[in-house]
Amino acid sequence: MAKKQETISLIDTFSEFKELKNIDRTTMVSVLEESFRSVIAKMFGTDENYDVIVNPDKGDFEIWRNREVVADEDLQDPNQEIALSEALRIDASYEVGEEVTDEVNFASFGRRAILNLRQTLASKILELEKDSLYNKYIDKVGTVVSAEVYQIWKKEMLLLDDEGNELLLPKNEQIPSDFYRKGESARAVVARVDNKNNNPKIILSRTSPVFLQRLFEMEVPEINDGLITIKKIARIPGERAKIAVESYDDRIDPVGACVGVKGSRIHGIVRELRNENIDVINYTNNIKLFIQRALSPAKVSSINLDEENRKAEVYLRPEEVSLAIGKGGLNIKLASMLTEYTIDVFREIDAQDEEDIYLDEFRDEIDGWVIDAIKAIGLDTAKAVLGAPRKLLVEKTDLEEETVDEVLNILSSEFEEE
Repeated sequence: MAKKQETISLIDTFSEFKELKNIDRTTMVSVLEESFRSVIAKMFGTDENYDVIVNPDKGDFEIWRNREVVADEDLQDPNQEIALSEALRIDASYEVGEEVTDEVNFASFGRRAILNLRQTLASKILELEKDSLYNKYIDKVGTVVSAEVYQIWKKEMLLLDDEGNELLLPKNEQIPSDFYRKGESARAVVARVDNKNNNPKIILSRTSPVFLQRLFEMEVPEINDGLITIKKIARIPGERAKIAVESYDDRIDPVGACVGVKGSRIHGIVRELRNENIDVINYTNNIKLFIQRALSPAKVSSINLDEENRKAEVYLRPEEVSLAIGKGGLNIKLASMLTEYTIDVFREIDAQDEEDIYLDEFRDEIDGWVIDAIKAIGLDTAKAVLGAPRKLLVEKTDLEEETVDEVLNILSSEFEEE
């Protein structure tokens, strides 16, 4: 009786699993049948002469064994054969060569068989869960999810969704100023699903351009309705982003729609991204105009394009150069990312300064990285550098004093020769 109770409890255990893990009825029956057959095959070498019937409505099961009736002296395999004398005790009409089908009490196979069944069931259910998790989230790649912060480690953060599934937000996918406490809710986009060795890992991201795009789709109805399209996005997470938008309806101003009245639509996105500054610009196929807009708020005077090498030389008034480059070079870096062009900024030379020389012409005498460091602070001509305070050059470029002095000597000698 105890064995019968133990066997029935297997069904109860499986039913609980089914409820907790949302395994459908058909799959439950299939898994249970496979598990029983697996254990039987391990015990007897084959399960071909067994019929397993699962009754999910009743919460029980039946196992029937089919054996051929043989003469007592010919009995060799008690699993697939039954002696005539034993068959006659079941039914007096049995004859040699006929098939006997009798019900088997699984508990009679012993405690080891029951333990084996439990382990097989657990293994198959775990496998099903992994498949279910993978299939659920592979369809969610690129969508925003909200989950509860469960554990915070140095290199990543563990979150749990509504069903208790584990999601990972690596440190390099977090905005640098992100700060969460256990129990708080976090929003991120599903970046990818790794499935090495059938062990799915759901990786989230808050730094992906897709996350920014999805936030705009959620905040701006015109984007969600397809009236406005996001054409390009460039992001330096937590610092600044540029987004190019286009409207398919001339009556709709795409930039105004994305920003909202007094910034109402974009404010929520900026807060979610830890005060990341977002520039929204009108997209255009005219690459010169696109570069010009991408360098906003700087006003560009002229642009020379090298379309083959995807390079652009941009000329600006001296007072616009620092705006084009931006704090820490962010503006020009994002403009390059957005337009997919390498952008070099040049200061327009006034007529009276025609004798001035661009720094790039000194690359034979001055290392390229030194020239780039000086240009990064908005000085791109010899006279501009010579006119700047030496202290400013040392502090802003982060160059050694000896290097700055060497540059000044080279530039000065050029004009002395003239």
